[in-house]
Parts: sequence; structure tokens; C-alpha cells
Amino acid sequence: MSKSTLSERLEEAVKAVRKHTDIVPEVAMVLGSGLGSLADEVENPVEIPYKDIPGFSVSTVHGHVGSLILGTLEGRSVAILKGRVHFYEGHAMADIVFPVRALHALGAQKLIVTNAAGGIREDLSVGDLVLLTDHINFMGTNPLIGPNDDKIGPRFPPMSRAYTPALRELAHAVAEEVGFKLAEGVYVAMSGPSYETPAEIRMLHSFGADVVGMSTVPETIAAVHCGMQVLGISCVTNVLHNGPSKDTHEDVLKAAAAAKPRFINLVRGVVRNLGK
Repeated sequence: MSKSTLSERLEEAVKAVRKHTDIVPEVAMVLGSGLGSLADEVENPVEIPYKDIPGFSVSTVHGHVGSLILGTLEGRSVAILKGRVHFYEGHAMADIVFPVRALHALGAQKLIVTNAAGGIREDLSVGDLVLLTDHINFMGTNPLIGPNDDKIGPRFPPMSRAYTPALRELAHAVAEEVGFKLAEGVYVAMSGPSYETPAEIRMLHSFGADVVGMSTVPETIAAVHCGMQVLGISCVTNVLHNGPSKDTHEDVLKAAAAAKPRFINLVRGVVRNLGK
């Protein structure tokens, strides 16, 4: 990482994006494993590979394309991170959350963050969409560790309402409108890349976790830090309450693909109804 300040690095990223488009996004999105096809729904898209944006790292994980899409969805300007980088790939936390901060610097005030997750709670099934009400950070670190840039956000941001209640209410209304019921739950983030042991799942359940994954929490913390409203959605791609899961990453991608129609309808409906 260079000696320039975070604000200066964000300015460089914004300048690089502005060489391609003047779009000021109303809504930003981070699309998790197998959920990136929503970016294909964007109208008049401008696609910029992460490698062409200073400060953006490229994912090594199958299912994470690694490009920024800007355009229009449901009549609103959007910016979509098609793929993310993860802590288990060896990236520093500051690099993992830099794209979210860049989306805020581009103008986005709302963030929809999604992931593929394992279902811990017994009533959850593969394909369920779970609206996040809260999270537990078990990654062993925090993206805000280190010097704080007061231009970005406060030294000690509160996380008591990290997932914006009004956006959750809207998501429930949209889900009912399109014909399904959204579950709610607490997401716990582990560092990965190994999946959890049976003992770890029992521990996480006793701590109040409903779904588990290896992402989302860093992005949410960074988004809240810079003042963004956040809506979090997990797609349950394997269940863990019947004993150890034998699912592979390919199984996770297949399960996410099967849930794609409901996921796309939900997100499109949320974007369409923002501000109404």
C-alpha cells in the first residue's frame, strides 16, 4: 500500500472510473458467490475490470468475476461489484473494503450486500433468502483497525443498527409482493477458507448465529463507517443443522444459481421502490 492517505487513494479510484462514465450511483451492490448474474440485468452498462481501477484487488475465487458495472436498473443509477475479494485469499482488510468506500466516494448512499451462506438455524433450507438483521464478526480482525481518516468516518462508529431497518421493511414488502416470504437472521463471518467443524457450528448456534459465511461483515462495517445505509441478503446454499456439510464450492454455486430468479426479483423490487 502506498503512503498516500485513504482519501487520496479514493480520489485516484474515482478519477479512473470517471474516465469511463459520469454515472453517479444511487445504489451500490456487492454480489456474492453465484449471484453475479444480476449485473447482467443492468441497462446501458459500463463495465470496468478491477485491474483498471487503482486500489481494487482481483479475486482468485471461481464465481467472482472481478468487474465494476455502472448503469441503470429499474430506472435508478447503480454501481455493482461483480465479485469480491476475501480475507482467506490473503488480502488485507483495508483492500477488501476499499471498493465499497470507492462506491461511496462515487456517490452511492445505499449498499445492498449479498452472499452465499450456510444455514445454521433448523428451519432454513437450501435456496432460502435470509434478510440480515445483525452480524457477528468472528474473522479475528476489523477493517477499521489502523489510523482513522476522519474525512471517511468516525473513529468509533456504532454498529447497533448496521442493517438499516427501513430497507429491511421494504425488502419484506417486495418479497410478499412477488410471492415469497423472507426469512431473517444473524450472519456470522468466519475467516475461512476451510468450512466449519461440527463443534464450531454448535458453538455458532449457541451464540445466536443463523447463517455463516466468509464475507459481508467487513464491507458492512466499512459502509456504516462512511455513513451508508445497508441491506444484507444471504442465499442459503447448504444446511449445517443436519450434521457436517459435504457440499463443495461448486455445490454452493449451483444452489445460488437455483435461487437466482427470486433473488433478482427481490433486489430489482427493492431498487424500484427506494424512496417511495
